[in-house]
Amino acid sequence: MQYINSSLKAKKLFLLDIDGTVSLDTEWIEGALEFLNLIRERGGKYIFITNNSTKGIKDYVEKYTKMGLKVDETNFLTASYVTGYFLKQHYQQELLYILGTKSFLQELKSFGLSVTEELSEDTIDKISAAIVGFDSELNYGKVTDICRLLQTRQVNYYATNKDLACPTGFGFIPDCGAICSMIGYAVKREPEFLGKPNPMMVTMALELYGYSLEDTLVIGDRLYTDIACGLNAGADTLLVFTGEAKEKDLKTTEYPPDYYCNTIKELYQLFLS
Repeated sequence: MQYINSSLKAKKLFLLDIDGTVSLDTEWIEGALEFLNLIRERGGKYIFITNNSTKGIKDYVEKYTKMGLKVDETNFLTASYVTGYFLKQHYQQELLYILGTKSFLQELKSFGLSVTEELSEDTIDKISAAIVGFDSELNYGKVTDICRLLQTRQVNYYATNKDLACPTGFGFIPDCGAICSMIGYAVKREPEFLGKPNPMMVTMALELYGYSLEDTLVIGDRLYTDIACGLNAGADTLLVFTGEAKEKDLKTTEYPPDYYCNTIKELYQLFLS
C-alpha cells in the first residue's frame, strides 16, 4: 500500500467507479474530466464500473455526453448489466421478481428475461428468483412484497451490489446494501451480490476488450466494494478519498489498496509529469 507513483503510467485500462470517484450527481470531481481525456489521447481505455443500478448503460452514455465526455456503450459496465448477463445464463426461461427502478427493469428485459415487479396470486408460484437493485423509487409496498416472496416461496435471492450508502452532492443516501439489510432484518436472509466486490465486472472488461491484468488499474472510493473487487480479480487498485473511504480507514481495512491518493486530480498531475 503506497502513494501513487510513476509506475502507474504503464497502465492502459482504467476501470473507474463513478459516484464519489469521478463525479457527484452531474458535477465532475476536480481533475476527473481532464484525466479521462488524457487517457483517451494516450491511446488507453476508460471503463466505468458502477454498482449504481438506477440507470442503464444508455442512460449513462446520455448523461456523460451531456457532461462533455466522449463515451459510448463500451465505456460502461454496470451492476445492472452484469446482473442481466448472469441471469440470462441461469434463468433465461424463468420468471424473475425485480425490486428496482423502471430503468433497471427495462435493462433486464433487454436481455430477453421474463421479469415482473408485481406480486400476485397468479405470479407468486411461478417466480424462480428475486433480485434487488438500488431503488430510488422504493416504497413500502415493494418491501412488503419481497418479504412475502422470500418467506413463503423457495426462491433464489440476488442483489446488484452491497454498497450501504450512495454519495450525493449533499452527503449520502441509502444504497442497495442498506435496502437488503432492511429486508434481511425481516426475512433473516442475505442475497448473493453480483456487482462489486464480485470480480465479474473486471473479468468481463478484460475478456471483452483484450487487456491483461497487468494493463489494468481499478480506481474507486470504497474499500469493501471497489478495492475488494479489484483485489478479488487480481488487478492493481487505487483508492481516492473523495467519497466514502478516508485515509484513516487504511489503518484498519480488510481490503488494502495497492495505491492511494486524495483525489483523481493528483493522478492526473502524475500522468502529466
